[in-house]
Amino acid sequence: MTKLRPILLIILLLATCFVGFNTYQQEQEKIELKNDLIELSKIKYGLFNVDEWKVLLADIISKKIEEFNLDDTNRDEMRVKISDFLTTAIDELEDRYYEEKSNSITGWFESGIASLTGTFGKIKKDIPIFTEQILDFLNDPENREAIRKYLVDKLNEYSDNTFSKTDYSAYNQIQYKYAIKNSQGTKDFLSSSIQEIESNIKPLKNSLILIAIATLLLIVLTKGFKRLEFIPVILIGLAFLLMGVFLPMIEIDARISEMTFTLLGEEVQFKNQVLYYKSKSILEVVQLMFSQNRINLIAVGFLVLAFSVLLPVSKIISSVFYIQSPKLKDNRFIKFMIFKSGKWSMADVMVIAIFMAYIGFDGIISEQLRQLEGLSKSIELLATNQSNLLFGFFAFTIFVLLSLFTSQKIQSTEINQS
Repeated sequence: MTKLRPILLIILLLATCFVGFNTYQQEQEKIELKNDLIELSKIKYGLFNVDEWKVLLADIISKKIEEFNLDDTNRDEMRVKISDFLTTAIDELEDRYYEEKSNSITGWFESGIASLTGTFGKIKKDIPIFTEQILDFLNDPENREAIRKYLVDKLNEYSDNTFSKTDYSAYNQIQYKYAIKNSQGTKDFLSSSIQEIESNIKPLKNSLILIAIATLLLIVLTKGFKRLEFIPVILIGLAFLLMGVFLPMIEIDARISEMTFTLLGEEVQFKNQVLYYKSKSILEVVQLMFSQNRINLIAVGFLVLAFSVLLPVSKIISSVFYIQSPKLKDNRFIKFMIFKSGKWSMADVMVIAIFMAYIGFDGIISEQLRQLEGLSKSIELLATNQSNLLFGFFAFTIFVLLSLFTSQKIQSTEINQS
């Protein structure tokens, strides 16, 4: 086993580099596709989009007008309602006419003539004729189309004067990028592409986990490690550190999976409305904090960079120097970085903190979405929180474990050799 161990470590190192690089490439491709899909699925293009509502209401209005057809049953009902409306309107007009004309001698004379000639009585006698004319007008397809057009035009006018316009620049850019005619087709294409990448990348991630387990078993269960044998182990840890730093750790995804309600007798449905989405790696978080130009955020960004990147890299470099150069064995800084920095690097604390933040945010989002579900009895709402820990988190955790066990192995080897 002692003779095979260097070969096994080199094979594990090469496998880590090869699989890790392919995993990184696939993850980057998936991130690009996921960001495009999230942009197209944002609630500002759906439930909160006035243009979407204009199309939806226009369709409902068109459907209702098309469904309007006067047969013998509802024609009699409509005849009574229209006749009553016209009778009431003419009575009100007559009362108002006589009231206005009573204020002057000329008006009193005109109202007397109208009363003698029975003007309003003649109009009331013609109410059945007017009623039939109105019914024929409403039943004419051309007139229904004119009514539909008028209502839709007024709807567009009111909405344009009331709501701000939606910025479609990012939306249109994505549509142009994939050259698919409609947004739903683009979403379906992106979803299928993401699923394909996830199915391809799953064996790669499993392989990396198996490599990490095999490396840990070699460190813990085998004895008599030689100095050069530590180099592949350290480099394997470096590979996992790079994946942990450059790949996203957490994906926070809160969305309305499905919202269904009834409007004007028609069922309205919105699906996959993204409320909030963020997916950041450690370096992206640091870059974001530095770009805010605020002292407190810059300080936090520097601490994150120091504890999660600079100290681990310094520890790896110190380990290599310690193993390769006997002169540096008594160097205090290098010995501190290898054997003592684990207490100060906070790498393990950071992993736990990220995990706890994920759990806490998951609970907040879930609770808020559950409250949203109870807004109205007439609304059927299926809200979901699709937040996940990503492979960057697990890669960083693996690095922490490898680093701790490697330091202990180096120390125990030095004690045994001395």
